[in-house]
Order: sequence, then C-alpha cells, then structure tokens
Amino acid sequence: MRFLTAGERGSVAAEFAVVVPAAILVLAGCLGALHVTATQVRVQDAAASAARASARGDDTAGILRALPGASLAIAPSGDLVCASVTMPAAGIAGTLTGLTLSATSCALDAGR
Repeated sequence: MRFLTAGERGSVAAEFAVVVPAAILVLAGCLGALHVTATQVRVQDAAASAARASARGDDTAGILRALPGASLAIAPSGDLVCASVTMPAAGIAGTLTGLTLSATSCALDAGR
C-alpha cells in the first residue's frame, strides 16, 4: 500500500473536482438525446395517426394536441394520403442545436 506524501495530499479531491462536472455533462447529453428520440417517436406516431384518420375521412384536429408547436400537412399522393408532422425539438437539446423533428406517414385512401 502506498502512502501519500505531503505534496500529493489533496490530489484525489482535485481529480474528483475535474471528473464530476465532465461526467455530469456527459449524463446531461445522454438524457437530452433520449428526450429528442422519445419526441421523434411521438412525432412519427402523430403522422401515422393523422394519415390513417385523414384516409378514413375523420377529423385530424386533435392529433397534435400532445405535441405543442407541431404543424401538420396532409397531401394526397395517388392512392395514398400522406401526413407530415414537423416540430422543433424541445428542451435544452433543441434549444442548443435548433433541431427540427419531422416525420411523414402515408395510408391507403379509403376508396375515394
């Protein structure tokens, strides 16, 4: 076992003080990426729901209620109805990067 000399005392505390903020930044980055990924899944689900509802002729007004700041565009494409949802990423990850999330989904037009 090695003992610390007088010149080495406090080196562990100094190393700890350097490592902890870096570890917290890495953890915050991981949590931000997880939040953006979860929001992208919600955007994709909203696009799929909007495409299906539009193909059935249902109202699509309430679909974006859970996604504040999102916009919906519906366009026919041959035998399909396509819905595109876009929204800025929320949270600090969206604020720092200016990331815009988008998803498009199509459904078979119900025989119209």
